[in-house]
Amino acid sequence: MIKDTNIHKTSNFAVLSISFEKADAETRGKFAFFDDNVKLFVNQIHDLNLGDAFVVSTCNRTEIYTTTQNYLLIAELYCKIVGVSLTDFMQYVNILKHEEALNHLFRVAAGLESQIIGDFEIIGQIKNAYHRFRKEKRYSNPFMERAINSAIQISKRIKNETGISNGAASVSYAAVHYILKNQVQISDKNILLLGVGEIGQNTVENLVKHVYKPKVKIANRSSDKAEKIAEKYKIPYIEFDEFQEELSKTDILIVATGAQHPIINKTHFPNGKETLVIDLSIPNNVEKNITENTNVNLVDVDQLSLHINETMMQRQKEIPKAEEIIKEMTKDFLEWEKKRKLAPNIHHFKAVLKNMERNEMHNIHKKHKYVDVNDMKLSDKMIQKITNRFAKYIIDNPWKAEEISKLMHEILVEQPNNEFNEKH
Repeated sequence: MIKDTNIHKTSNFAVLSISFEKADAETRGKFAFFDDNVKLFVNQIHDLNLGDAFVVSTCNRTEIYTTTQNYLLIAELYCKIVGVSLTDFMQYVNILKHEEALNHLFRVAAGLESQIIGDFEIIGQIKNAYHRFRKEKRYSNPFMERAINSAIQISKRIKNETGISNGAASVSYAAVHYILKNQVQISDKNILLLGVGEIGQNTVENLVKHVYKPKVKIANRSSDKAEKIAEKYKIPYIEFDEFQEELSKTDILIVATGAQHPIINKTHFPNGKETLVIDLSIPNNVEKNITENTNVNLVDVDQLSLHINETMMQRQKEIPKAEEIIKEMTKDFLEWEKKRKLAPNIHHFKAVLKNMERNEMHNIHKKHKYVDVNDMKLSDKMIQKITNRFAKYIIDNPWKAEEISKLMHEILVEQPNNEFNEKH
């Protein structure tokens, strides 16, 4: 008999990925997905009955994870929401399906697909993205829920059991690493950080950790948030409307904002002061034309990644260990998925046995006016034992599941004219 390999397929799981591997920072910025888009995206998926999907959008990648067969319709819907053409999207996207898609999610969560290998900021971004979508949907998809939880566990194990994250090399650290390598007398430099989201906060933490008494100030559109971060790290903050005045005294500007369009341009540097500008935002929040001011130097996410090769060489050696963990946990996931798919067959088989038990107990009660409790306990144990054997067989031989289930149903379900039991 030819095995039905469809039983092994991981539902309709697919991922549509645009990452640094095919698209530079400017291109990735065109496909960035913002929190404001989540509600509309979820509602339209629901209205069109397209199943389930969520989007992870970071500085290095934008990815759509979905459990619908019609992933191209999901892509078309996505493109309309972010204002790009499907043709442009398809030019840069990689599409992975079934087990390949699951493996990709696990590798991304493990930091193996990051521009900076071992960057564990990504798992937090995946969790946050999924929870935002789940909040809007108000229900959970068992497959997606299990996949995300497995990804989180994989990330934790790899972080704890390998050295793949040794030698800090996240995007935020890469910025500080660049400053340490290319600036002199750093403790005397006036550093201004604009934006205190996740990457901004990580940058502050790295500055405080690696620069002796840094002269750093922070600014943010929301002064409440800036105040909290300033209090946490014992550094000053400025009101957003004081930004231009403060910039005139700044030696190093780090931009970690999440605007959809550039908010820093050459008009912000009118006095010709020597300034290093580091743009950690995707899409770019700093216009390239700022370098028309000859004393202004601009560095973006792609350039930063070139400055941590030594750390990367050490991390490369840890990849096989990480891949073994992914392989082990993928096997566990696929076993769960196999059992989940076969659960209806198992439940039906057990229900048929329980129905037979009820009929027999009813007949005993009619004849003898009692049913012994111990007899019921024994029959329950027997039913569970037989069900377990049935379950093990169809799980071990999934391509036979439907055939065996149908056969057992025909054998066990009493036929209307079948009086075999009565006569024998």
